[in-house]
Amino acid sequence: MSITIEAVKAALSTVIDPNTGKDLVSSRSAKNIQINGTNVIFDVELGYPAKSQIDGIRKASIAAVRTIEGMGSVTANVYSKIVAHSAQRGVKLLSNVKNIIAVASGKGGVGKSTTSVNLALALAAEGAQVGILDADIYGPSQPMMMGISGRPESADGKTMEPMENYGLQVSSIGFMIDPDEPMVWRGPIVTQALTQLLEQTNWRDLDYLIVDMPPGTGDIQLTMSQKVPVTGAVIVTTPQDIALLDARKGLKMFEKVGIPILGIVENMSTHICSNCGHAEAIFGAGGGEKMCGEYGVDFLGALPLTMSIRQQADSGKPTVVADPDGPIAVIYKQIARKIAIKVAEKAKDMSSKFPTIVVKND
Repeated sequence: MSITIEAVKAALSTVIDPNTGKDLVSSRSAKNIQINGTNVIFDVELGYPAKSQIDGIRKASIAAVRTIEGMGSVTANVYSKIVAHSAQRGVKLLSNVKNIIAVASGKGGVGKSTTSVNLALALAAEGAQVGILDADIYGPSQPMMMGISGRPESADGKTMEPMENYGLQVSSIGFMIDPDEPMVWRGPIVTQALTQLLEQTNWRDLDYLIVDMPPGTGDIQLTMSQKVPVTGAVIVTTPQDIALLDARKGLKMFEKVGIPILGIVENMSTHICSNCGHAEAIFGAGGGEKMCGEYGVDFLGALPLTMSIRQQADSGKPTVVADPDGPIAVIYKQIARKIAIKVAEKAKDMSSKFPTIVVKND
């Protein structure tokens, strides 16, 4: 009995990617099936960074194909391929950044910057090329959280190299000013500074650029929505009613300008006592999930209020690098994977596929 491509596809259709919940055939992940006698070789292409997931998916797909009668050797090449996805209409993608993810909140103090840096580090830990843009011009915190000091280098006097640590490329106004110097700038200057940080940083082939947004819905948010090709936005909130009130405004703003909401992260969801381990919902419970239900967006996950998250960020070694296998880092990695999968499911950017048509009058 000869082995057919149809039989291999039927076997692979029983393998469910545990992260997307879809089988390898209907999701078009299984590719390049080659049969040589009784031996089979095939590829499994994942659209999200998955360094820690590849081995499990490889074993499951090989085991499924081996169930075919008369099967010889089975080889599966499982890999990630992250592509550029479409942004809001009329905004051109950056040539050296595939996907821009804005991490926003309606109000300050909900842990948005800490969430941004840990999500960026989680994506990098899974093998992606990741950058972080500190868009909070008035209160830049990424230099401290990333443990980076000094000034960025510029070879041509016009562009600058990103600062680096923990495998992340970082750009922030905080690298160019004294830490104690207040930014007494009006809106137009602030938006110009943000545009320059984004466009004049020599990002190197980023799969994802995480933008740590300032709180609120002001000038910087408007500039981001009109001039920056944002693939999607993540809203960070606490379960507290006041925080949710402002988070709703942030969500509605992104909806109005055509930027899809990738989901909501609930920060400080429960307080864990460092002495006895007792968990208490001091800011209320279930607010983030309720908001997701109201607006039809995904609940990405909840993070506890613990001293370690704050201490690690303050010391310049965020949780995902300080305790990469700890329970909180695992939550950040799960949230980051959900975000990457949401991005992968979006429409791909097809602008490079079409030729530019120029009409000339002779």
